[in-house]
Amino acid sequence: MTNRANELTALVTGATAGLGAEFARQLAESGHHLVLVARDEQRLKEKAAELERDFSILAEVLPADLTTDVGVAAVADRLRDAARPVDVLINNAGVGLLKSFEDNELAEERRHLRLHVQTPMELCHAALEVMLARGKGRIINVASVAAFANRGTYSAAKAWQVTFSRWANTTYAKSGVLVTAVCPGFTHTEFHDRMGMDKSVAPRFLWLTAERVVREGLADNAKGKGVSIPTKRYKVVSFFARVLPAKLTAGPPRRPLEP
Repeated sequence: MTNRANELTALVTGATAGLGAEFARQLAESGHHLVLVARDEQRLKEKAAELERDFSILAEVLPADLTTDVGVAAVADRLRDAARPVDVLINNAGVGLLKSFEDNELAEERRHLRLHVQTPMELCHAALEVMLARGKGRIINVASVAAFANRGTYSAAKAWQVTFSRWANTTYAKSGVLVTAVCPGFTHTEFHDRMGMDKSVAPRFLWLTAERVVREGLADNAKGKGVSIPTKRYKVVSFFARVLPAKLTAGPPRRPLEP
């Protein structure tokens, strides 16, 4: 795939489902060519064919496991390719852990930390090499409103994304690169289903659509905002999560260990 004059390319991780698929769709609708990243090559090819057909854009597929050094290196190399520059990076790939920290296997926690912290950091670093040299670029890190609460390693990882994105936006906006952490709340995607989460735990009014989260996230990034919290209801939720005592945002208390 080649970049022609006045045409833009976006790279989206976790692009075959959920928010990643919606980011790809809305970017394609606005005329962006795409580099689609996920583990499942067949699903990537199907998604690429669908977007090319529907929006008359070019969609490149890049199968990669972003919890591995090899997978991350492949995507980073693509981002560093100045001959085929990426104008927009969407760091969306993510997983959730349903059990408590002490009940998870350490390997699961390492994979979780890699995917939510180390991988987006490495991909941002690679993207910035070309974006800063060109004097333009956009980066969105898909975080969560959980970043403002105290909910184990998921909140901790997403808090890193928020802090990093806010700092990077302040630092690089003057050089033409806008960085935004998008912080959705409960959103109708495959994410919670893959976790095995009971979606009835959250009332219906708290559930958002992927279309709205992505639309507001892209708009806030274009406006130069370091953090995007979709909808007024979640702006309120995030405010109280920040000011309430930690014990009130940490979730239900753990059951005592059996004697």
